[in-house]
Amino acid sequence: MPEVSVIICTHNPREPVLRRAIEALRGQTLPLARWEFVLVDNASAKPVTEIVDLAWHPAGRIVRETELGLTPARLRGIAETKGGLVVFVDDDNVLDSDYLEQAVRLAAEFPMLGAFGGSCRGEFAVPLPPWIKKYLPGLVIQEIDRDHWSNDYHWSLACPYGAGMCVRRQVADTYAANVSQKTLLKKLGRTGTRLLSGEDTDLAWTAIDLGMGTGRFRGLRLLHLIPEGRLTEDYIVRLYAGFSYSDTILAASRRGKESILGKSLPSELLTLAKECIKRRGIDRKVYLAQWKARREAIQVLRAS
Repeated sequence: MPEVSVIICTHNPREPVLRRAIEALRGQTLPLARWEFVLVDNASAKPVTEIVDLAWHPAGRIVRETELGLTPARLRGIAETKGGLVVFVDDDNVLDSDYLEQAVRLAAEFPMLGAFGGSCRGEFAVPLPPWIKKYLPGLVIQEIDRDHWSNDYHWSLACPYGAGMCVRRQVADTYAANVSQKTLLKKLGRTGTRLLSGEDTDLAWTAIDLGMGTGRFRGLRLLHLIPEGRLTEDYIVRLYAGFSYSDTILAASRRGKESILGKSLPSELLTLAKECIKRRGIDRKVYLAQWKARREAIQVLRAS
């Protein structure tokens, strides 16, 4: 049985970028005999089998998941693998060559952690506009200079991104079982071009549910390849709106809908007006989009 299961989920990938991600896996210092690799083709218009060849890996294979969405694709990956440590790699992540080796070491060194990740630096297709720097963490660009760990249900530097997230098999299997039982959790995660999220946090917090913790380590390093289209105001506004929608659904799933539905619309409108007055430019656009997305999520919760 492999020690590590590496899962990449992809939908209509940028072909050169996916190839770079796979080449980085091919160059890992952890011997191939110690890890398996499953590439989940999530309903891509052009089958991924026509783009890449995994013959170089004796335990590498491509499976196709026809239900659109990152969450069903990850569930398929979990079901298809057997390793004691599951490593989720996005199709635009270039892992440092010792990433898997470091992941195995950290899993042994920190048995109290059920989910952990690392430091994410960026490679950008075009020069960065000055206004975007404060929003880079939303693009999964955040380097860390020290290690962090926690067992608190709050987003912090100890909560790993989905990019390069490592989870113990027990955590992955429990997460998969939870999602199959809770309708709200199926509404989290990217679906086609809709920029939803939340599934990464839910997966990480499943470790806390099981009495473990989460962490991020500077020794785990990857490069995130960012195309020009993600460096626009429109994309950032839609991205952060997706965060707001997803966070609302996730909170309702974990704390109950009553915790979300209690605040009255008039009081929220007053807060909205005050906050919009204080903001300008992209900051105002993001805040307004987040507010609208939260209201949309609330309507979904009321109807469910």
